Amino acid sequence: MSVEFKSLSHAVEQIKIEGMVSPQDVIGLRGFVFGDGVVSSQEAGELFSLSRAGFVIPEWLEFFVEAMTDYIVNQAKPRGYVSSQNANWLMEQVRSSGELPSALELETLVNVINKAKSCPETLSVFTLEVVKDGVIKGEGALRRGAKLEAGVIGAAEVDLLRLVLYGMGGTDSVAISRAEAEVLFDINDIVGDAANHPSWPDLFVKAIANFLMASSGYKVPTRQEALRSEEWVDDDRASITDFLSKTFAGGLRGILKSYSVDDAWAEKNKDHKKSIETNEVVDAGEAQWLIERVNRDGKVHKNERALLSFIKDNSPDIHPELQAVLSQVA
Repeated sequence: MSVEFKSLSHAVEQIKIEGMVSPQDVIGLRGFVFGDGVVSSQEAGELFSLSRAGFVIPEWLEFFVEAMTDYIVNQAKPRGYVSSQNANWLMEQVRSSGELPSALELETLVNVINKAKSCPETLSVFTLEVVKDGVIKGEGALRRGAKLEAGVIGAAEVDLLRLVLYGMGGTDSVAISRAEAEVLFDINDIVGDAANHPSWPDLFVKAIANFLMASSGYKVPTRQEALRSEEWVDDDRASITDFLSKTFAGGLRGILKSYSVDDAWAEKNKDHKKSIETNEVVDAGEAQWLIERVNRDGKVHKNERALLSFIKDNSPDIHPELQAVLSQVA
C-alpha cells in the first residue's frame, strides 16, 4: 500500500489514481467495509465504481463478490432473501457502464442467486440474458478464464445457465418460469444446430419439460433434481433421439416419477378433457406457447424436434392446435 488510506472513499480514489490494486490494498478495503459488520449502500456503490477498472488479482475478485453478495443478500430484511429493491439496484449497477457485463459482475450475479434463499425472477432472467448476449456476440463475460464463440454454446455457458437455474430454486420445489424458458428458447434459436456441447440439449429439454409439467398442474421436484446433469451426455456419438430416450426413460412417464399432482391445481383443471392425474396432457395454453416458440425463427431445430417427438409419442391427449407443429416431426 503506497499511501495510508484514511477511509474507504480515500482508498478507492487512490487506487483509481494508481491504476492498480495490490493484495495489501484489498486487506485495507476489507477493513473499511467489514470492520463494522455491515456493508452499507455507500460502500457497495464505491466498490462498484472501482470494479470498472478491470482489476483481476484473485484477492480483489474474491473480496468484491463477497462484499456485494453480503450487501444484496444479507443487508435487507428478511436476511437471506433478495428484495426487489436490492435486485434492481444490482442490475442497474451492471447496466450503468453501458458495456457488456464483466466476468466479475457476472460472477457476482451468479453468486447472489446461489447464496440467497429466494430472489426475484427478474434477477434470474437478467443473468440468463447476460449469458445469451455472450452467446450471440462471442464476447463479453463468462466466468474467469472461459472463452466464448459466437453462435455456439459450450460447456462453460451451459454450466453457468445451470447454476443460475439451480440457484433460483433454492431448496424449494420452484418450477422453471415462463420468462426463464423464453430465454432458453432464445438461446436455442441462436445456436440452432451448431456444434454445441452435448450438455446443452440435456439442460434445454429438462428445463422446458419442467416448465410444461408445472403448467399442467404438477408439483415439481427441486430444480437440482429436475435439471441434474447425466454423465452420459458427454457421449457425442449418440443421436439426439437416443439422447432423449435416456433423458425421458419410459417416455414422459419417466419424468413423472419425480413429479406429483398438486391437488389445488388439479381442482382448477377439473374441466380438462382428462384429469392431469391420469395422463400427460399438453393443454391449450402450453400448446399455443410451444407453437409460437418453435415457429418464431421459422425453423424446427433438433432439440425442438426431439422434444416435439416425445410429446407426440407419449402424451395421450394432445391439443389439436399442436398437431400442425407435431406433423413437422417424424
